[in-house]
Amino acid sequence: MEILQIKDLSFSYPQSEKHVLSNINLSVSAGEFVVVCGESGCGKSTLLRLIKKELSPYGKTQGKILYNGTEIEKLDERESAAQIGFILQNPESQIVTDRVWHELAFGLESLGCDDKVIRRRVAEMASYFGIEEWFHKKTAELSGGQKQLLNLASVMAMQPKILLLDEPTAQLDPIAAANFITTLNKLNRETGLTVVIVEHRLEELFPIADKVLIMRDGRNEFFGSPQRCAAYFSQNPDDPMKAALPSAMRIFSQLEGGGEAPLTVKDCREYIAKKYSNRITFLEEKEFFPSNHKSIEFKDVFFRYGKDLPDVLKSASFSVYKGEHFCILGGNGSGKTTALSLASRLLKPYRGKVLIDGKNVRDYAKNELYVNNITLLPQNPQTLFLEKTVKEDWLETCCIMKYSSSQAQSKIQELADILGIKHLLDMHPYDLSGGEQQKAALGKVLLLNPKILLLDEPTKGIDACSKIKLLQILQKLTKKEITIITVTHDVEFAAQSADRVGMLFDGQFVSVDTPVRFFSENSFYTTAANRISRGIYDGAILCEQVVELCRLNGTKDGDCE
Repeated sequence: MEILQIKDLSFSYPQSEKHVLSNINLSVSAGEFVVVCGESGCGKSTLLRLIKKELSPYGKTQGKILYNGTEIEKLDERESAAQIGFILQNPESQIVTDRVWHELAFGLESLGCDDKVIRRRVAEMASYFGIEEWFHKKTAELSGGQKQLLNLASVMAMQPKILLLDEPTAQLDPIAAANFITTLNKLNRETGLTVVIVEHRLEELFPIADKVLIMRDGRNEFFGSPQRCAAYFSQNPDDPMKAALPSAMRIFSQLEGGGEAPLTVKDCREYIAKKYSNRITFLEEKEFFPSNHKSIEFKDVFFRYGKDLPDVLKSASFSVYKGEHFCILGGNGSGKTTALSLASRLLKPYRGKVLIDGKNVRDYAKNELYVNNITLLPQNPQTLFLEKTVKEDWLETCCIMKYSSSQAQSKIQELADILGIKHLLDMHPYDLSGGEQQKAALGKVLLLNPKILLLDEPTKGIDACSKIKLLQILQKLTKKEITIITVTHDVEFAAQSADRVGMLFDGQFVSVDTPVRFFSENSFYTTAANRISRGIYDGAILCEQVVELCRLNGTKDGDCE
């Protein structure tokens, strides 16, 4: 039975002739798990919000969206609120009360449910989602993963029939993200809940999905099973979305394997072990040779957010060298963003030293620290935007840098071309998608001509193609001896881009090493490519490395590829 039907749907925002969505047609059966993916700005979030009429964006809509045969606009308010659940990308933006137990009850109270019903459902959800231990906690004290789980539990307490999720794992660490997706799968399989999820991280989602929707420029490019999706990309090998596929499918595709593509790590391991020999087990590792100059140094740094609160960083020490790209990994709440704030002097340690180019960060004059020196791209790019258009925002930065009018125009056009956002310069920053905002914010901080670039989750909300472009930009910057520190949950991006990787745990850097040694020795903070090849080949952390080793070894019947 079809629970959701979309017929000839088109949508455009006010004062814009361009359609964000163009002639979308699809239907979702009750109980299906549907993954929606596509490049940043292709209309994924807009489509999702149009299904939830309370969040529907203002603009011109053509076509119909039917829920259980009823047009969304005519749906009863109570039915819409209770039966169509929605989870936002930012866990904090959906929490409205100060206590966990009250957050679980809030939706039911808003629906006017009986007290006995509220108590029973809250107890059930707290037990099912393992919330009992932090049931009475303040919501502000929860980690990112706990907040997102609380959002899910609060929505599920209203017993929705369909759940819409807009990049719910974007701000979660790898373990919390995997746990969250496992919970979604469990709800789908055990309760028959229909799930429609927009995501860029597809490793864990493809194996559990019933259908995949690929969008491009507001259109429905592909809608079908993950297996059919693999066949679609084999027929369209130059499609840029191919880079977003799970590692198992990318490895299989590059090796031009025949038959049905594997979707999971287990299936791909079996495919490689069965078909390829392993006489050559490792590739020569690229060594890291640091410069003699330390751009940033933490010496026994301690920091806490209040006198009576525990230390977030305790005796944290590490160094980043000139021209190095250093990636910081760690769980939600481990102190990664705090470390960047200390490096940029937004926060001050109560003990220890933070040195920038050998000088205590406290001793810098304000302009001396931020102009032509160090700059920070925050986790929420919206905090950087002050003007009505992206171009006006960038021009304001050019004024701070005292660029001439011709210099400013030249730099803006050059950066917009590199980032692929020329068409967005005249748009309001808040009208952009999450990924587009991230690119616009990166352009703004690069206009400051930094020697040290601090990036807090720069791949959050951007598609695989944009990640490749970002990687290329960062590589060009490090060749110019610009130092980069990136805080990220994206282990594959760190494996591809970093010179060294550091792990923050319990307020300290417990491990700092090259990507190959770091990821090869981890079980969960590692790439899918490494999990696929571990025990067959050593030190392969990227799909390309696994493919290269397979080709070097050849098949077990003696053929080299």
